[in-house]
Amino acid sequence: MADSLVHITSKAQFDELLSSSRIVVADFYADWCGPCKQIAPLYASLAEQISRPNLLTFVKIDNDTNQDLAQEYGVTALPTFLLFRSGKVIHKVQGANPTELKAVIEKLASELESLAEGSGSGGIWKGAEIPRGYSDVTDQVELRGCELLNADDDAGPVKVLFESSKPSALGQGASASKDWVQSGSDDQLLLFIPFQSTIKLHTLQITSFPPEGNSDVSRPSVLHLFINRTSNMDFGEAEDAEPTQAITLEPQDWNSDGTASIGLRFVKFQKTTTLTIFVQKGDGEAETVRIDRIKLIGEAGAKRDMGKLQKMDDEE
Repeated sequence: MADSLVHITSKAQFDELLSSSRIVVADFYADWCGPCKQIAPLYASLAEQISRPNLLTFVKIDNDTNQDLAQEYGVTALPTFLLFRSGKVIHKVQGANPTELKAVIEKLASELESLAEGSGSGGIWKGAEIPRGYSDVTDQVELRGCELLNADDDAGPVKVLFESSKPSALGQGASASKDWVQSGSDDQLLLFIPFQSTIKLHTLQITSFPPEGNSDVSRPSVLHLFINRTSNMDFGEAEDAEPTQAITLEPQDWNSDGTASIGLRFVKFQKTTTLTIFVQKGDGEAETVRIDRIKLIGEAGAKRDMGKLQKMDDEE
């Protein structure tokens, strides 16, 4: 059972765990506390049965040796159990109350299972963890105004990039529809993304699954980002213009779900109304580049007037 419990020895360790595990259950205890000892076997048993790596993590925090954490989270009685989701406290159980503790933890575990089961089709899929303190703002994308240049007509339309469902490349068997985009004549893509509100962009997450055994298709390698353009650029302009941020992705930047989480220079992306992603080069010597999903992480602001965008659509 001990292997299912993480013993916290520092604030830095705990902060890191909050960012890497979707749900964290923390037991604030003390060796001299009688009620803490009484409920400890139940807590260890729940950890053994329910914990899941990087999804649901159980930790023990010695209140006497971690006073900084006790003060930060307002722990005034022992034992205290705090439940975190995405780094934020969502429930507190004070005292040795086994019925309440078990009910709350089992409810969380059930919700987690439901999310996992729904991620295959139509559920919310997460290619990478969302940085603490921020949220997924992909729903702020104005799909009608998106434009993708040099797209292969045999792949999917631009709107598939922003779907919340699990990419078909992670499923079993062939997909009925092509839910990815791919470049056409070479390994460059130009994607123009307008937003429904002025947003603060913190992180760009790109998912890419080049088919195995096909060296002609690659992941993006060199990207240039531009903000607040009123329309898409052409490739010559994108090559010559100074980007808001230039990014080079290495093989180690992609996780097991095929996703690269790119931290942005937050101060430059504080008031973003449009984002242009220029894939300047794919990985290696491949002839084309593929993208399955794009997620945008940050903070959404007030809705902006989309009248001008609507007028442009009408004229087209």
